[in-house]
Amino acid sequence: MVAMQEQLEARTDAGSGPLVVDVRDLSLTFKTSDGPVYALSHVDLQIAEGDFVSFIGPSGCGKTTMLRVIADLERPTDGQITVNGVSAEEARLNRSYGYVFQAAALYPWRNILRNVTLPLEIMGVPAAERRDRARRYLELVNLAGFEKKFPWQLSGGMQQRASIARALCFDPALLLMDEPFGALDEIVRDHLNEQLLQLWEKTGKTVVFVTHSIPEAVFLSSKIVVMSPRPGRVIDVIHNDLPRQRTLDIRESPAFLSVAHRVRQGLRAGHSYDD
Repeated sequence: MVAMQEQLEARTDAGSGPLVVDVRDLSLTFKTSDGPVYALSHVDLQIAEGDFVSFIGPSGCGKTTMLRVIADLERPTDGQITVNGVSAEEARLNRSYGYVFQAAALYPWRNILRNVTLPLEIMGVPAAERRDRARRYLELVNLAGFEKKFPWQLSGGMQQRASIARALCFDPALLLMDEPFGALDEIVRDHLNEQLLQLWEKTGKTVVFVTHSIPEAVFLSSKIVVMSPRPGRVIDVIHNDLPRQRTLDIRESPAFLSVAHRVRQGLRAGHSYDD
């Protein structure tokens, strides 16, 4: 039993680059009228520059909460976190990250170009530079030519690509993605997974990604963080050694299936902690 517990302890060694996210013994408890809700418990995690890290676990395990803590949208009850070497609050004020939500959250009265330029408007970037940057990132997500379209004229997948361009347009060091493809059909989701990998390769950004899908986590990630049911604990950190340049065909390979099997084992083991 002891050996099994040791095997399931999270390995938090980072990659070869400098740390972008450093989480030490972090816990978060929400106070509610019905009593405390223990969302995260003693989380240790290090994310290196250039990593693509996926959080996976059952619903309510704290995946999105952990993402929101990195973004300084939630404050931990205990423990420490740094983002790019500073506090999460400083990183937010420094605009060190872009955030892609589950829904595209585009303003229907603004065309795609003006949706993408919105963060730059808020930052006071001159109009000509705003347009140049937006067009560059729209081209990067294969939306060149759709600048004057409105969100309701685009498919769900295209809207999500526009939201990714918006998150990237001010060149953040870190991209936080909260299950952005979860509501899309499998064919569109597969296509966007391939495009996201290409985007990661081109930009070299550090990506933190929330998903419920084992195939998606294995296909996209350089590192997979398996979380237990609430309170969220890190059950396993799996370093994914699949080639960085991947196509969907790799999902049928023995190496892919081996990583997916380990993720599934971690998810099953995590339920042993469920009260």
